[in-house]
Amino acid sequence: MDILQATLGWFLQPEHWLSDGGILVRLREHIYYVTLSMLIASAIALPTGIALGYWRKGAFAIINLFNIGRAVPALGLILLCILLFGFNDIPLFAALVAMSVPPILTNAWVGIYHADRQLCDAAKALGMTPLQSLWQLRIPLAAPLIFAGMRTALVQLIATAVVAAYAGLGGLGRFLIDGLGQRDIPQVIAGSLVVSLLAIGSELLFSLIDRRFTHTIGTPEY
Repeated sequence: MDILQATLGWFLQPEHWLSDGGILVRLREHIYYVTLSMLIASAIALPTGIALGYWRKGAFAIINLFNIGRAVPALGLILLCILLFGFNDIPLFAALVAMSVPPILTNAWVGIYHADRQLCDAAKALGMTPLQSLWQLRIPLAAPLIFAGMRTALVQLIATAVVAAYAGLGGLGRFLIDGLGQRDIPQVIAGSLVVSLLAIGSELLFSLIDRRFTHTIGTPEY
């Protein structure tokens, strides 16, 4: 009970929100890391997954190559990149992107590869070109799986971006690292709560966008 009261008291102190190292600043840094990593990962994984699902050649080898990112701990990858590139943003983004690409890539590949064959054959019979079939039929059919992969990557990113603090950067992980270093348990709990709420809020928001977007494009025209 004392810990809960201390954590609430920590939240109620204005300097913990408005200072240079406060929640609002750290939250903005965290969202920046997550957003940029998500954009880079999507730019790599979406076209690659769609191409592999459609043309199918070399898909198994390429997908397994990218899945290596899941096997390497984010902190270990950051430390390796720090040795290569020094203390800057590159180690952090390398780790976050490496962990975000696999779920987006895999879901995009599965969605395109396993698109309804009867519908695809019907589209071909109606005179659709391969590219028309891809953009107007296969991608809309794969949209729910693609969004599921992006939602998974987003939640993983929010949780993993706390390792930015290990690279001497900002983000919500500073509350965990600094709190542990100072033995300030309320700060650690507060930082964990903010990260958790951000992940839950992002999941709910992305689910809402997912439902609305996939409902809009879910009935392909051909």
